[in-house]
Amino acid sequence: MRKFFGTDGIRGQANIEPLTPHTLTRLGQAIGLHFMRGDHRHRVVIGKDTRLSCYMVEAALAAGFVSVGMDVALVGPLPTPAVAMLTRSLRADLGVMISASHNPFADNGIKLFDPDGFKLSDEVEREIEARLEGSLPLVQPPYLGQMSLLQDAVGRYVEFVKGSIPRHIQFEDLRVVVDCANGSAYKVAPLVLKELGATVIPLSTTPNGKNINAECGATYPQLMCEKVKEVGAHVGLAFDGDADRVVFADETGRLIDGDQIMALIATDWSERGLLKGRGLVATLMSNLGLERYLESHHISLVRTPVGDRYVAEKMRDEGYNIGGEQSGHIILSDYATAGDGLLTALQVLTVLTLKKTPASQVLKLFTPFPQILKNVRLSPSLLKLPDVEEIFEKARAQLGRNGRLVVRPSGTEPLIRIMAEGETLNLTEEIVNQIAISLTSLSEKVAA
Repeated sequence: MRKFFGTDGIRGQANIEPLTPHTLTRLGQAIGLHFMRGDHRHRVVIGKDTRLSCYMVEAALAAGFVSVGMDVALVGPLPTPAVAMLTRSLRADLGVMISASHNPFADNGIKLFDPDGFKLSDEVEREIEARLEGSLPLVQPPYLGQMSLLQDAVGRYVEFVKGSIPRHIQFEDLRVVVDCANGSAYKVAPLVLKELGATVIPLSTTPNGKNINAECGATYPQLMCEKVKEVGAHVGLAFDGDADRVVFADETGRLIDGDQIMALIATDWSERGLLKGRGLVATLMSNLGLERYLESHHISLVRTPVGDRYVAEKMRDEGYNIGGEQSGHIILSDYATAGDGLLTALQVLTVLTLKKTPASQVLKLFTPFPQILKNVRLSPSLLKLPDVEEIFEKARAQLGRNGRLVVRPSGTEPLIRIMAEGETLNLTEEIVNQIAISLTSLSEKVAA
């Protein structure tokens, strides 16, 4: 068990443990000491999204790194994948992204990248936490780290992303709505698309520290969908707060999720001989419809636990180059080590440009099975009780071979997440509600 780290780094409410200046400074020291190996000058790259609390978190972490002798390169507000890319590009020892992703502005968090730009394993996170239990040796004054601002960080990332598509591709015929969630993509996303010739209709590009993800972006795509219809755009994009994921809308304003996008890119790359491993990697949450569609195209689907770092680990271990999550985290490992919403968007816009076909025809490749997700505010420890499996087996029998059931604890909140897919919406909804009621009754029985 880990005390601080969850599904995707460390996350919580700003200025409440563990995201207080004192604890963050110690975290910076423990993380820095873990990655200081060898006698070279050590460096950490720190990026952030647009939350008000990022200034506090950045300063506290930087103080911790400097105090153990690590140099700090600050890159300012940039998407999470940009930090992963810059960590590799600068030959840094560590990358840090300060963000709570799609959460409200009052929350914040820390995502960590190793020198190769990959998120840390569970084992490394446990080792860092173990360091916090002991003393953290500080360096003498001559060996303190230095801090600097990387002036050309935005330009480096812009050129990196543009380099992922052929030079002859231009988006001059596309009108694109771009919702940046008042987050870390507010500068770079419109800039990249404009440089590639698209007519950009920007949304949510005026962050004030408190409006990140506020009724905008990937978690509130209605704004983007409505704007597409209003202005007659060809397609819409909506990023989350740190821009490591993206969802789309076709020209009718219909929402397109990550499963459809993975199907599109996998099919396109398969036709062009670019797909590695004859398959893609997705989590337990991806729709059964995606799996059936891929089977019909002789493409396999490999599933992992929820979390894009588990997807990345599986891709790296078994040689796949496409993977992701239904929520829009998509990893294209030929180009990047982490989910990148902007890089994904360029791949989709390239297909639209080459096919010269409306997005409504290109982006809807399969009919998803009815899927119901319900969060129940119960202790995740309930799932360890022996009586629980009987509840799940009964539900699986009702769903039959054309259904799936996934019940898991939340990695960030005291919740149990119930997901079911079935042949009909009514059956699926009924089964999810039954499980929620049964788990609540079991919890009450245990408490009594």
